[in-house]
Amino acid sequence: MHLLEVENLTKNFGGVTALNEFSFSVDSHEIIAVIGPNGAGKSTLFNVITKIHPATNGIVKFKGEDITKLKAHDIAVKGVSRTFQDVRTLNEMTTLENIMIGCHRTTRTGLFSSFLYLPRVRKEIEHVKELSMKYLELVGLDKTDADKPAGALPYGARKLVELARALVSDPELLLLDEPATGLNDVEREHMAQLLFDLRKMGKTWILVEHQMEFVMGSSDRVIVLDFGNKIAEGTPDEIKKNPEAIAAYLGEEDYA
Repeated sequence: MHLLEVENLTKNFGGVTALNEFSFSVDSHEIIAVIGPNGAGKSTLFNVITKIHPATNGIVKFKGEDITKLKAHDIAVKGVSRTFQDVRTLNEMTTLENIMIGCHRTTRTGLFSSFLYLPRVRKEIEHVKELSMKYLELVGLDKTDADKPAGALPYGARKLVELARALVSDPELLLLDEPATGLNDVEREHMAQLLFDLRKMGKTWILVEHQMEFVMGSSDRVIVLDFGNKIAEGTPDEIKKNPEAIAAYLGEEDYA
């Protein structure tokens, strides 16, 4: 059984078809990259899988269960987490608090008990803080960043905060939307090494990215989208030689 199955997924926005009967699957511990020009439907794919936008047609299955009609929160609870192309840190909250938000899937504290601050609530909060600090350090942030407002951190560091927030719930599937975009060379190298380390930990993810060196060095399979249609799928080496992929996105100069 595949971890994720997408069958004939279609998403229309008015008269525009952002995804057109798109199908693919992901197995556990597999790294899939989705590439294509701007407007190809890459972020729309993530938004439909996580129910930010409802599908027009088609089915999304996670561990064999149809999750197409579930709410976004319920999909997260099932074990699907994501980052966004545009950094979405809560800038007035501390870095640690931003990461703690990602623990919502695994915590059991209700609103009433939170107000009462019962002993079990205090214990759970301390556990969440410790876990969040662990992931803060895992992604390469400094302990001194924990109490800083997230908005005071540089852009690259806020990308790491968002990644830590997605990881802290220990998702079975992680959707990474352009994790290297906007980073300088040093930050991009750090992000690549971090993803390699996560791979060694057995993480499964789908990656949308424009940095081709980053994509080709970190993926088992690459899927090429163009105007919502899948035009190619294969290993990085196969995609580098695929005429349709070269014509639509990669370019003759770098990959012919």
